[in-house]
Amino acid sequence: MINKLGFGFLHLPKKGEEFDWDTICDLVDAYMAGGGKFFDTCYTYLDGNSERAIKECVVQRKARESFEICEKLPGYLCKSYADCQKYFDEELARCGVEYFDILMLHYLKEENYAIAEKYDEFRFLREKKAQGLAKRIGFSFHGRAALLEKILTAHPEVDVVLIQLNYLDWESEGVQSRLCYETCLRHGKKVMAMEPLKGGTIANIPPEAEEVLRSVHPDWTPADWGLRFVQSLPGVEVCLSGMNAMEQVRANIRPFAPLGDRENAALMQAREIICSKTAIGCSGCGYCEPHCPKGIPIPRYFKLYNEVSRYPGDGWKIKISYRQVSGGKASACIGCHSCEKHCPQNLEISNLMKTIAQRFEG
Repeated sequence: MINKLGFGFLHLPKKGEEFDWDTICDLVDAYMAGGGKFFDTCYTYLDGNSERAIKECVVQRKARESFEICEKLPGYLCKSYADCQKYFDEELARCGVEYFDILMLHYLKEENYAIAEKYDEFRFLREKKAQGLAKRIGFSFHGRAALLEKILTAHPEVDVVLIQLNYLDWESEGVQSRLCYETCLRHGKKVMAMEPLKGGTIANIPPEAEEVLRSVHPDWTPADWGLRFVQSLPGVEVCLSGMNAMEQVRANIRPFAPLGDRENAALMQAREIICSKTAIGCSGCGYCEPHCPKGIPIPRYFKLYNEVSRYPGDGWKIKISYRQVSGGKASACIGCHSCEKHCPQNLEISNLMKTIAQRFEG
């Protein structure tokens, strides 16, 4: 029996506009009571509130040896090598710890990798590891397998790589989950998985796909299938889940046996059905939104468009929901492409906004 569940502090519960600190503490307690100990955060998550939650709900309440923290350095914000130290010191203070179990460079893709090389940011990782301020080092990756091959060849010193990994993206040309996973293994690196449920998409699959899975295991939920697929892969050390409700923690922390051939075959069959009914492969991460000058709630519109594509008969209801969403409408898009530079799924958001505007505003 296995369970490699890590607790990602990116989607935390709120009470109104404020974070629900008491509930976050309860979630941490339930997760650790079930055997969990791995927490993931980043300098840019939730405007610093992710790290605040780590400090107040984990660090100040639990013995240091009982948990591990993975922190990510925002190397793409650095303007010099010295900036690495500036952000690192702030991260230590925000989290209230003296060292990190894993220190990563955050969000490596073509542009950000160029910045990392320009300011020798991998050297900074090596120095922190040598000083005992980071037990292991690595990076989170949002690119194609060829770039990952290039980075790992240039930097064999890294211990672990965080990649997007789920059965929907397993053969995706844009995300290349399988190819990136195999690249990590070929270089002998441990793998951490993000987006195992693809922003909740895998937890809410079409009835036809769910029927395929229930024919094999009637008592498993779609989320069970998604998490078990990722955790069954050899070399995967941690599977991150951004849990914000007690039922999610209790369901996800349960140990299970790795998937077999019959179960993997059912998943691939379900994948084909899901992909045929998903118009836009958005994971709902929200990385695009802060960079939209028109304040367009891009992930919400993608979700609505996927719903109307899957259930066209409900189009009139979904159109009403579209009108009620606060923020700029899809037609307000000026095609600046700022959002696209920050999309892990490599979506052509500007063109998709035209399609959404035509569907809901035409």
